[in-house]
Amino acid sequence: MERCVYWMLWAVVSVVSTLACAIEPTPVRIAAESWPQHTNADGHGLAWDIFRAVYEPAGVQLQINSVPYTRSIGLVQRGEADAWVGSYRNEIADRVIYPRWHYDADNVVALGLASTPAPTLESIGSFRLAWVRGYEYQRYLPNLHQYREVLRRSGILGMLDQGRTDFYLDAQDEVTFILRDARVPSRYRVYPLTELPLYLGFGDNPRGRALADLFDKRMDVLVADGSLRPIFQRWKQSYPFD
Repeated sequence: MERCVYWMLWAVVSVVSTLACAIEPTPVRIAAESWPQHTNADGHGLAWDIFRAVYEPAGVQLQINSVPYTRSIGLVQRGEADAWVGSYRNEIADRVIYPRWHYDADNVVALGLASTPAPTLESIGSFRLAWVRGYEYQRYLPNLHQYREVLRRSGILGMLDQGRTDFYLDAQDEVTFILRDARVPSRYRVYPLTELPLYLGFGDNPRGRALADLFDKRMDVLVADGSLRPIFQRWKQSYPFD
């Protein structure tokens, strides 16, 4: 069994070397919104550490561009970036491709007033909802009909207090940061809904396809040998590959 695993990893490494040689010796340009502890603008964060572990041993350096989420998608579609961070699977279909492997997962939750009846994944569609523009939760959660998209998170607590929406949907980490600004945190409740894998989205062009293939081949190795687990432990995040 050990010999089979050895030969499998050797074969993957050989393919990785071939793919890395096929990519021009320039950095992989990755665009991302600045999410605290995930994709900080200074280059620190869980996602940046994962992408370095994927690409740098193959001789491909990272070039980071911190921009709003919807702009990061546009940069990739126009060929001004190679990939963007934080996409759900097949979220965008135009001029982009997705690798086989996700790199993390979002714990999607609903934030609402404590006085609002508790939602479930099955009942959430009966409420008025809001989320950040571009997140497309209506494609991944069942029966969502009453929703609005907002440009920024800074006014979410006010929307809830004024009764302009029943629940705000986002990743658990983002909701945690929003609640840090709450004067009376006990006014609000957070309800878990589902978990959605997170992907890099690559440009649908020869370079993007080569970088996506290299990402998959390297992830085959890193998940098999457990190399990514210490990164998740360092950032105190749950490991999404068990």
